[in-house]
Amino acid sequence: MSTVSERPPSLADVARVAGVSPSTASKALNDRTDVKRATKERVVRIARELGYSPNPVARALSQGPTGTVGVVTSDLEGRFALPMLMGVEDALGADRVLTFLCDARGDDMREARLVQTLLERRVDGIIIVGRQPDPRPSLGRLSVPVVYAYSESDDPLDTSITVDNTDVGRRAAEHLLSLGRTRIAHISGEPDHSASVRRLEGFQAALDAASVEMAGPPLFGNWSEGWGRAAMGRALSEAPDLDAVFCASDQIARGAIDALHDRGIGIPDQIAVIGVDNWQVLAENARVPLSTVDLQLKRLGRVAAARLMAAMAGRPAPGLEQLGSRVCARQSTIPLR
Repeated sequence: MSTVSERPPSLADVARVAGVSPSTASKALNDRTDVKRATKERVVRIARELGYSPNPVARALSQGPTGTVGVVTSDLEGRFALPMLMGVEDALGADRVLTFLCDARGDDMREARLVQTLLERRVDGIIIVGRQPDPRPSLGRLSVPVVYAYSESDDPLDTSITVDNTDVGRRAAEHLLSLGRTRIAHISGEPDHSASVRRLEGFQAALDAASVEMAGPPLFGNWSEGWGRAAMGRALSEAPDLDAVFCASDQIARGAIDALHDRGIGIPDQIAVIGVDNWQVLAENARVPLSTVDLQLKRLGRVAAARLMAAMAGRPAPGLEQLGSRVCARQSTIPLR
């Protein structure tokens, strides 16, 4: 014969121990005004002692929508999360939906606890904002819709909204080619990052379409300015006649600009430089204002929020949706007239 201790305690267990009906126990736990204060306190105390946790599915079904959405990020202080969160807030705020913002700080266990807390608070949906575009583990099937933003879920049945990094590389190459550049080097971050792989693919495809050969092999390292400075020196050694460089991030590009400036090489007259991200504090304050491919992260946040609202209304859109980018041209590729 099973006992309460052998399975998760139910609302009926709480009601039985408290000496009330299940409906009264439910009202007490939901802080209804039609239950005496002493009864509420007794039910809440017994629920805590038994370790009772309300079933979020049952609560959501019984009480209806709450007008709230949870947003979980692991990059609250980083470059990429903030514009996406602004886009999410813009879209949800227009529909008068309140957002609960949670920072998992890159900790999977903390993320799981935050998601459970959001479910217990009866949010109507959850957006998971990633730190980088590499695939991440799915949360599985939850009681509310979930949308993954920037980092795609590894489950193709989930809804994921990401940047099309192949498009990023293609746009960078086409911009440089349109300016008559034909000796173009490429400097990127870690070689196993999906952003590095996809941006190189798009870059190479655009060069191939124009029958232009890359100036030297692609150089992989990390995403820092220091790597950009060092790699720029290597690129010049590999191809002394290069006339442009595509850097896979603005930080790398800023380091490359410093290296060229220190060597007395004119930008863009001798070598044009383009980066990725449109991180304005870096791009606009480089020694030469930096041309860059804008990932349009605020738009990505708005789209993720729109897909979540549709799923909450019974119109889910499972699968991967990749959004395009745009070139933001500044003086590192186009000189002032």
